[in-house]
Parts: sequence; C-alpha cells; structure tokens
Amino acid sequence: MTDALSHSTRVEAPGPGSAALRIAVVGPTHPHKGGVAAHTTMLAHHLTDAGHEVTLVSWSHLYPSRLRRAEGTVPAGVPEVPPFPRTVRALSWARPDTWVRVGRRLRDVDAILVVHVMPPVVPAHLALLRAAGAVPGLPGPRPQSVVVCHNVLPHESHPGDAALMSLLFSRVDSTLVHGTEQARVAHDLGARRVSVAELPPHLPGGDPISRGARGGPTRLLALGLVREYKGIDVLLRAMRSVPDVTLTIAGEIWGANRGVIGRLASDPALAGRVEIRDGYVPADALASLLADHDVLALPYRSATASQNVVLGHAHGLPVLASDIAPFSQQVDDGVNGLLVPPEDERALAGALRRLGDPEVRRRLAEGVKTPDLSAPWAHYLGTVEALSVDESVSAAGAFDDTWADDDDSDEDDDASGQAVGSPGPDASGPGERAARVASGLAAAGVRNATDLADAARRSVGRSVGRVLGGRRDPVRLAATDLPEWVLSTDVLGDPDEAEDARGLARDLGLPWSRDAVSAWAALGTLAAVLRVRDDGRRSAVVVDETGSRSLLSRWARAVGFAPVEIDFTGSHPSVAALDVDTGSLDVIVRIHPRGCDADDVDHVLEQASWALRSGGLLVVTVPLGPAGVEGTVGPADVRGVIARAHDLGFVLVGDLDGDVTARMREAAARARSADAAYGLVRLTLRRR
Repeated sequence: MTDALSHSTRVEAPGPGSAALRIAVVGPTHPHKGGVAAHTTMLAHHLTDAGHEVTLVSWSHLYPSRLRRAEGTVPAGVPEVPPFPRTVRALSWARPDTWVRVGRRLRDVDAILVVHVMPPVVPAHLALLRAAGAVPGLPGPRPQSVVVCHNVLPHESHPGDAALMSLLFSRVDSTLVHGTEQARVAHDLGARRVSVAELPPHLPGGDPISRGARGGPTRLLALGLVREYKGIDVLLRAMRSVPDVTLTIAGEIWGANRGVIGRLASDPALAGRVEIRDGYVPADALASLLADHDVLALPYRSATASQNVVLGHAHGLPVLASDIAPFSQQVDDGVNGLLVPPEDERALAGALRRLGDPEVRRRLAEGVKTPDLSAPWAHYLGTVEALSVDESVSAAGAFDDTWADDDDSDEDDDASGQAVGSPGPDASGPGERAARVASGLAAAGVRNATDLADAARRSVGRSVGRVLGGRRDPVRLAATDLPEWVLSTDVLGDPDEAEDARGLARDLGLPWSRDAVSAWAALGTLAAVLRVRDDGRRSAVVVDETGSRSLLSRWARAVGFAPVEIDFTGSHPSVAALDVDTGSLDVIVRIHPRGCDADDVDHVLEQASWALRSGGLLVVTVPLGPAGVEGTVGPADVRGVIARAHDLGFVLVGDLDGDVTARMREAAARARSADAAYGLVRLTLRRR
C-alpha cells in the first residue's frame, strides 16, 4: 500500500446530482495508536462509504518526544482498525515547512477536518489552515475548516493550553465536540460555532468470543492507557475491603501512576488478586482478554468522551463505571452495569460486594444488549456533512494528483520511507474555481431557481447562497428591526402566517429557508433572544436542542451568536441528558421540527429550571391538536404547562389571553392529518 497518491488511487468524480464533498481529514492514523487514531481512521472510512472523496493526511512525526509519556505508535503489530487506503503521511512536527506545503495542496478541497490531539500541535494546524486558505475572513471561495475535538483541553493541563485553543477556535469556521460539557469549554474559549455529536463506535479487537459460565471471584478488567484521571487507584483502595474480587490492569501505565499503582497492588490485603500487564494490548488480543473477565471497570474521576462502555457491551460484559457523562448515558444502572459516584471508595466497595453475588452478575450480563454500531455513525456523519458544507462552495470533480511523488529536489521522507514531493504552483485560482462551480451545477441539471432549490435539498442542506458561491456577510439585526407582530409566545394556525415569517426573514437578510414552519418557529425565537437576552455583544450562551441542522442556529450565527447545537437523535428527549453546570446557560431552545410533544414538556421544564441563569429563556414549540390525539396538546393543556412552569420558577414572555386563546382553539380544531403541521404553539418562558 502506497502512502502517496498516484493515478491508480485516484477517486472518480461524482456523477451528476451527487452530493459528494472533497474532504481532507488531518489527524493521526496507524501506526499511531489509541482511540483518537482509531476514530480518525474510521471517520475517513465512513465518509468514503457515504460517497465523499476523502484523503487522510497524517503524521510521520506527531509531536515533541519530550511530551510523550508512553510509546505513541503500535509496536510492530496488527493495526487497531483497518487502515484507510488513501492515506498520506506528509506532516512532521520537526519540519514546519511540511505544515505549509500540505496546506497549499488542500486549497481546492471543500472541507478540512482537523482532528485536535493536544495544544502543542495547534501552531502546525494553524499554519496548515492558513496555507490552505481555510481561515474565516479570507476572500473568495475557500475550504470550510472544522476542528474535531476529543478533548478541548488535556486532562493534565499545562500553562498556555487555553490560549492556544482560543487562538485555534478564532481561526476556524466550526468545532465538533462529543459532549455538552466540552461544548461549554469550547464556547468559553471563543469557539464561534460549536456542534455536539455523540462519539460513534470505532471498536478494535474484532468479533467477541463466547464466554462460558464460571464460578469463583468476580474478575474485573481495567483496560487501556492508565492515567490518573481514570481512577484505578480508587478502585484498588476499594478492593481492600472486598475479598472476592480480582483485577487485571491491562495497558500502558502513564508516568507517576506506575509507582502509585505498584504500591497499592502490593498491599497485603490485595495479595494475589491484582495482575498488572503493563504495556500495549494488541488489537488481536482484546477479544480473548475481554472474554476472560466478568466486568469492565471504569472508575474515572472525570471523562469527556469514551467508547469503553460500548466496547464492553459489544463483548457481553456489564460495566462498573463512575456516574458521570458519558457513562451515565451509556449504562442503565442495575440493568447492564452499575454506576457509582466518582472517587467514592465506600460506594465503589458496595458495588463490588453486589458483583460478588453470581446471580447479580448473571442478571447484569443478561441485560447487556449488542450495541448499535451503525446508527451513531449515521448521526455523526450528518453533523460532519452539515459543518463541511455550511459556508463552503462544492462542485463536481476529483482531487488533483498533487500528492503523487515528483522529481522536485525538496523532499521529505514519510514514515514508510517514500518521498513526498513539494507542491507545484496552485493551478486553481478564483476564476477557475468559479467556472468549475458553474460547470458542476450545469452537469447537475441546474437551470433555474427551482432546479437550484432542488439541488440544495439533495446536497445535504446547502443553501442557495452557498451553492452560488459566496460567504454571507454578517447580518446586522437589532430587536427594533423586528415588527411587533413577531411575538415571542404565539400560535401558528394558518399556513399563510408561516409564509409571512419566511418572507420577513428573507427581507431581513437571514439565510434562506425552504421550510416555512421552521422559519416561523425560528423567527419568533430569535426575536425573543434579541429582545430579552442580548447585551449588544451577542454573548448569550444559547443551547439549541433542535439538532445539527437547525434553522435557528443558522440564523443565530448569521447575526453574531455562537449557539451550541445538540442532536438528541436516537435518544428520546424525555431521557436525554444535558450535561452542563447549574445556572450556566442563557437560552435553551427546542422548536420545530423537533419540538416537545406532550410527554416531553415536564422533562424540558425541569432541565431548564436548573440549567438556565436567572433571566434565562426557554423556548419550546408544542403541537396543538384535538383531544385524544397522541402527542398533541389542547388549549387547556397549554395553560397547565404554564402553571407547571410557574411552579418551577418561570414566567411567560407574552400572554395567552383573548385573541391568542381563540387562535389556539381554532388551530387545535384544524389540526387533522392534512393540516397537522400548522397546529403549533410557541412558548417563551423566562426564569425568574
């Protein structure tokens, strides 16, 4: 397998009407090891399977050796996940010239996904993005820049980390994180657009091995790189008072943890019960290792994103984990595992005693279901696609073969010993790129505005403005620009009202919307935010639970806010968790098309009652319908919602008296199968 592109590996151009994007994924891959490298590799695979043209740009030398506390590459073994065939290892930490050379070769892609590893690599990423012309504010068509953050800040922080991340966030279009707490950290560091998507599974180790029933003590497994935040020392201390438990620690022990783990394991109370396998666990050894144990132990002090619960469940093991995100969303306590408070030795010892009962272990093992490994990737790719096209221009055409070896004398050898030549002149200026865009649209059959709208729908939500090729200038919009008929609390009972809202949004210069009902829901929400929570600097912390393609978030970004988009797809909203600090948010939004049904309302109110600051806003839409229609509410139910909200500390912004109540009755009566989309009430509630 060659590491430089050649004519034999060229990806064919997408056919007419294709929504394919040309994407460069910049990040670690084999022979680098660990979860980030595995995720980066599988991301490239899945994007290719979805029809996109992908090149994985990786590192021959990733970061300074003095920062490594464990060997960073797989020791002459099997790759953790299948290698991606279109991989170039052209980047070297020791060669800043490679950062610029690689960036220049990426000028003609649609999107650059930079996988963030650790803050010291930020200068390399910035140099690459600048050379690629992918920095916001640069003139002309350019690649969209997306940072994929597994950890915004490292678990063991160093001076300057936050400053480096703030600099990175200020130079990219959007940021993708894997949890709401990480979204908050990114927002606080100045990220301009933050989206949240659950980390999809990228499991090493192959298929599970059947596990027969065994007696004896409970066999725990702690797997992976052993670092202080993973809490293995807490588990060892808890085990001292529970004799019928053994523990295997399998993985590289990082830094000072080796001495701490060694001292605890040598305690006479743990004699013969702790096995330490210090060193890298090859992928082909994982299945048998998991099959030899009863429970996977994850006693973390803190966590950002992890696939260890999915790994354990995929191999039939229940999980003992700390009651923190993401484990608290992945483990059903008492069903397929046990949750305990972090760093609570007494609670951990109690859970170990429960696991000592064979019947408890049997019941937990039976509760483990084979995890869905495909749906999370579908949701994740949808978010990546939305970020990759939001501000970019895409067109038909394949990657140029600028990665192929050439005879230029300025060469850098990659990890496999093959030369990667320096780039030739950039042959694609703005005029040629515009011509290629026009050619691509013509090939797709785009002849008029109607065709263009149809093409936009097929192309992962591209807006008309994006397809035509320009970055949208910021929209200058103040609360006084919105007419009085745009109400914070309102009822949609007639399709003409939705069209009026969409027309007004167009007149105000907001991005185009094909869904008039979404425009009605979003316009009133934006009006409420501007009238109540805007300080003139667009600094309000807005969490949009409508999903990763939310019209409200598009409009909020257009006028200067930096909303955090959360997609609860796959989780019923009534059980979805919002992992943020108490009183840390200014606005929570859940509006059409993923508003609240009757069963969700209480959960959303309770969530907002602790997550919002005093004066913060909750905006929801609820479907109106006649009595007895599942999921809808009637006028009396709406008043019940407001009364419940009042008990939780909210006041209604606007009123439901007189004409509005009559319109609710009319909308509820009209909401039959043909007109169901127009029976909708928007409630804006302010926390006292």
